Amino acid sequence: MLISTTLNQAINDQIGSELSASNQYLQLAAHFGSEDLPELAAFFFRQSDEERSHALKFVHYILDAGGKVTVPAVKAPPVEVKSAEHAAQMSLDWEKKVTDQINGLLQMATKEQDFAALGFLGWFAGEQIEEVATMTELLNMIRRAGDQVLQVESYLARRGDPRGDR
Repeated sequence: MLISTTLNQAINDQIGSELSASNQYLQLAAHFGSEDLPELAAFFFRQSDEERSHALKFVHYILDAGGKVTVPAVKAPPVEVKSAEHAAQMSLDWEKKVTDQINGLLQMATKEQDFAALGFLGWFAGEQIEEVATMTELLNMIRRAGDQVLQVESYLARRGDPRGDR
C-alpha cells in the first residue's frame, strides 16, 4: 500500500466533502432552474459536475495507491435559497471550507513525507484558487446587479463558462 491508513481515511472524508459540494451545487442549479434563470442554473450544474469529478479523482487516487475507498454518507444540502446573493455567498463559503480541507490534507502528506500525495494534492490547491476566485467574481457581479438578477443572467450568457478563459 502506497498510502498511509491515516491519509487514506482523510481522503475518504474528502470524497464525502466533494460529493456534498456537488449536491449543494445541484440543489442551487435546481432552484435557479425552477426560477426560470437558466444561466445561473447552468453555472451551478457545471459546478456540481466539477465537484463530482473531483470526488472521482480522489477515488482513483486511493485505488491507484492501493488504499481502500469508503464513500461516506452525505447529508442533504440546504434547500432554502433566499436570493442569488445568498446562493453565491454560500458557495464562496463552501469553497473556502474545501480550501481549508485541501490544505489540511497537504499538511498531513507533508508530515508523512508522502511525495506522491503532495503532487496529487497540489493540483487541488491550485484548483481551489480558481474555485474561490470564480465564486468571489459571481458574488461581486450579483452584488453590483442588486435586485436586477436578469443582469447577472445576461452577463453569464455573454461570458459563458467563467473559468473557460483561465
